[in-house]
Amino acid sequence: MPYFDAASAAPLHPVAREALLASLDDGWADPARLYREGRRARLLLDAAREATADAVGCRPDELVFTPSGTQAVHSGVFGALAARRRVGRRLVHSAVEHSSVLHAAEVHEAAGGTLTRVGVDRTGRIAAGDFAAALRPDTALACLQSANHEVGTEQPVEEAAELCQEVGVPLLVDAAQSLAWGPVPGAWSLMAASAHKWGGPPGVGLLAVRKGTRFAPQGPLDERESGRAPGFGNLPAIVAAAAALRALRAEAGTERDEAARLRELVDRIRHRVPELVPDVEVVGDPDRRLPHLVTFSCLYVDGETLLHELDLAGFSVSSGSSCTSSTLTPSHVLRAMGVLSEGNVRVSLPHGTPEAEVERFLEVLPGTVRSVRERLGVPAEGPAPAAAEPEETGLVVDALGTRCPVPVIELGRAIGRVRVGGTVTVLSDDEVSAVDIPAWCWTQKQEYVGQEAADRGVAYVVRRSV
Repeated sequence: MPYFDAASAAPLHPVAREALLASLDDGWADPARLYREGRRARLLLDAAREATADAVGCRPDELVFTPSGTQAVHSGVFGALAARRRVGRRLVHSAVEHSSVLHAAEVHEAAGGTLTRVGVDRTGRIAAGDFAAALRPDTALACLQSANHEVGTEQPVEEAAELCQEVGVPLLVDAAQSLAWGPVPGAWSLMAASAHKWGGPPGVGLLAVRKGTRFAPQGPLDERESGRAPGFGNLPAIVAAAAALRALRAEAGTERDEAARLRELVDRIRHRVPELVPDVEVVGDPDRRLPHLVTFSCLYVDGETLLHELDLAGFSVSSGSSCTSSTLTPSHVLRAMGVLSEGNVRVSLPHGTPEAEVERFLEVLPGTVRSVRERLGVPAEGPAPAAAEPEETGLVVDALGTRCPVPVIELGRAIGRVRVGGTVTVLSDDEVSAVDIPAWCWTQKQEYVGQEAADRGVAYVVRRSV
């Protein structure tokens, strides 16, 4: 069964599997002890740290291993904020950061700190100038991911790091999605990542704090990992994670360069999906992106049903659609980008994905989307062909009490019944409509007028332009 969700967790790299099994024999003892077994374990830990630091681009004594990437982020954020408390309590981050950063920001704000969120363009990328403008005198820390986990867009980390350095603000980079493909450039101050994103075992994160960065570890400390990650670490998993990262680096730039091969397959998906499936928007930056990840959104599709049908067809993919979560709220990433959230599919190819599996996915997808749309009563040509001579100048569509993607389907049915310049007002109490109705207007070249208060829900006003 093709597994296309490496952005969530990559399959264990073969080299990692070998290293894990081998280190179970020699890496079970406490590396802090001076007897033979402890010294052997310490040698393994030191070698893993050196290999990982080399791949990251830092010194071995600047890097510690944590029980997860999330804990690495939280330790980095709170350690840096605490060390710079006298400077101020402002935390700056992009609007599309991973939830681990956003959750840390929420805790910081609840404790009296202040936040500045930097918006992104429609591709999910920040403008370096906007990021620099957010760096005020009271800024204690800035956070910026190297590449987005949902749409693959790479951020201008090197430029942002230089701007932060000019004003003396440390930059924490979440490199979880990008570290498999190369070191993060620039003068960043802190970096966090997670091994299961690059084919290492789950339960291993890393935190790098470069020399000269003020840092005050929070919580109870002990003598392990410079006091930044207390507790007995999973040494066999750490060794396996380092082995996988080292193997990936060895392949880069050679005839076996997997990044180049996967980029070609992703390019194929990016170009062919809009040709094969009507009313699809491929989101994210088309050029400055991760090599293995592509995200697209299908109009008039229930995201949960689409993923379920793809699963039945043998494909494991994920989504930022609100219909695939228990919260019924759209992905914060897609919301910040202003793109369609319903019918959203994220394909992230693991190392070794055969070309034939991608071709089969492209064969299966059109029929699957068509089937889901038909269940919702959407014909192949769209919700409603425009009338030859529509006479209506304004319609009100009552979509109250319905959920994704019904309000957008009803809008699509109504727009052809009003003349050019006329309006359709959609009444909806679904939070997702605030994202998807403007996004629909963008994709269909219609004018989104705005939203108005209503007795129930919100009134979304759209003017027919074409």
